[in-house]
Amino acid sequence: MKIEIKHINGSVLYTAEIADDRPECRRLRDAVQTAVRDGAYLDGANLRGASLGGANLGGAYLRGAYLDGANLRGANLRGASLGGAYLRGAYLD
Repeated sequence: MKIEIKHINGSVLYTAEIADDRPECRRLRDAVQTAVRDGAYLDGANLRGASLGGANLGGAYLRGAYLDGANLRGANLRGASLGGAYLRGAYLD
């Protein structure tokens, strides 16, 4: 199954192929981790309300990303570029 990570303007920043048997609540998280692993720039990504708890986002390019209400509990954000990211209401440890 193809999962698209979109910019806040609606353009596609990254497309990941995720196994169909993955629970729906984990598909976006897996797509974001794949994008980060591939070094994709997710600046301005619309990740509002995303369930990213426990995700490996170390070194991610998320400047100006919309993460309002996202679950980031236990996520590895070491070295992530989050300047200007919208984190209002995000769940952090």
